[in-house]
Amino acid sequence: MMIGKRRGWEIPEREATPEALVMCRRALIGRGPAGGGVVAAALARGALSNPAQAQWRLFSGGPVLPAPVLKPLKAARNDAYVPGRDITEEAQATSYNNYYEFGLSKAVAGAARALVSDPWSVEIAGMVATPRKIGFEDLLGKMTLEERVYRHRCVETWAMTVPWVGFPLAKLVAFCEPQAGAKYVVFKTLADPKTMPGLGQRFYPWPYTEGLTMEEATNELTFISVGMYGKTLPPQNGAPLRLTVPWKYGFKSIKSIVKIEFTDKRPVSFWEGLQESEYGFWANVNPAVAHPRWSQAKETLLGSDERVPTKIWNGYGDQVASLYTGLTKERLFV
Repeated sequence: MMIGKRRGWEIPEREATPEALVMCRRALIGRGPAGGGVVAAALARGALSNPAQAQWRLFSGGPVLPAPVLKPLKAARNDAYVPGRDITEEAQATSYNNYYEFGLSKAVAGAARALVSDPWSVEIAGMVATPRKIGFEDLLGKMTLEERVYRHRCVETWAMTVPWVGFPLAKLVAFCEPQAGAKYVVFKTLADPKTMPGLGQRFYPWPYTEGLTMEEATNELTFISVGMYGKTLPPQNGAPLRLTVPWKYGFKSIKSIVKIEFTDKRPVSFWEGLQESEYGFWANVNPAVAHPRWSQAKETLLGSDERVPTKIWNGYGDQVASLYTGLTKERLFV
């Protein structure tokens, strides 16, 4: 049996300097003495002891906002979905997040507090019986909430296990009444430059866009999450509603959805548009297919740093492998 030992120079990722603090160094240098003064002042205040607050104060120009009040959600757990491993601690799952609209660091929770998720509406567009907008609360009133515990696998090789609260996307698809010719469902994230400093990074193809085939969208696993850990979603996790597709890499599970469009043309998703050679449309999990810059054979569990083998389809092959029969010419993985 192989026993892995951490070498002296290796540290857990959570101890690394937040990416945003490193990537923004040029902006600070460009400010000259003034930039150095900002950093010195932040250090004097102890701001850098909290990476989320430091990112927001130094690079977004505003005060750290109070934490949002998360409302409890009543939803029975659906025991048909057993994750096969322990649930990740809530503090880990809500403090280690990718949400590039609010910054490049994993510590975006402080910046994401600027997200205004109430009121909220979702536009239903494209090949549907009746294009329209619907308020978030009105949409919830038409759905029955349940809790599902799913494994979540990021393309960056970290993983977590989360009790999501929401409803099957298939229920929402039926509510939207798509036309017979619709083949894809396209989702778009809010893009608000007043509250999202990351939108200033203009080389990204904003707004964040993702898509699924109709067969993927109506699969039993595909879920619209409106909460986690028995409460409404925190902003950094995609409040007030996000997609959850557990057999795909996490970048497919788009956050803070404002538009759902049905179309007969395959969309170009956000990361696919940015770097097609590294991030394809399908993005299904497979340990045997490496990302061009790193292996996908293992994953690191948040909270423990335990390295475990990655499972094809993230372990959900019984439910989803049949979706891809015959697609031999498609790059299904990564």
